[in-house]
Parts: sequence; structure tokens; C-alpha cells
Amino acid sequence: MGSVVGGVSRYVLAGLVYKFFGSNFPYGTLAVNLSGCFLIGFLNALAEVKFLLNPNARILLMVGFCGAFTTFSTLILETVNLLKDGELLKAILNGMGSFVFGLFLFYLGQIAAELV
Repeated sequence: MGSVVGGVSRYVLAGLVYKFFGSNFPYGTLAVNLSGCFLIGFLNALAEVKFLLNPNARILLMVGFCGAFTTFSTLILETVNLLKDGELLKAILNGMGSFVFGLFLFYLGQIAAELV
């Protein structure tokens, strides 16, 4: 249920942003990713600091909704958790590795598809 609502919310928010700001820059995706980071940070504090989210609500909202809304927010959460655990190198590798290897694999996938 959370994934369905998150996916639809991503579509709606990105569409509205593109409608108002145009499509000459990925404003919609940026808006979704940044708002998702805010939201997962907010929900994480409700769960871990305020203890206001039970495990089921946490799964529904953080994994389901935020996971479908943007996986970027999950990347940020996991990187912050590594930083909180004192794992600076792992945090840097996670963030930069996801970006650099993601770009590499994207292009590798394109090349593979062109060879088919």
C-alpha cells in the first residue's frame, strides 16, 4: 500500500513541478529526491528519537512510501547511519560509489542493449 501511494505521489509531484518550471532541467526529479530526503529524515526521527512510529508504521512509511517515492532518500538515510556509526570511509564509498558506479552501469547497460 505504501509503495502504491509513494509511486503515485512521485508521478504527481514531479508532474506538477515540471508543469510550473518546465523540463529544461530535471526539476521534478530534484523536487522528489529532496522532499523524499526531508521526509525520510523526519520519519526516522519520529521512529528513533520520539518513538512515535511502531515497526509496522515504519515499514509502511519509510520502506513502502519513501522507497517507492524515491530510493535516493534511502541512500541518504543509509549513508547518514554509517556516519552516525563512525564509518566515514564506508559512508563516502556508499554515496560516491552509488553515484559513480551507477553512472558506469547505466552506460554499460546502454552499450549492452546496443549490441543486442
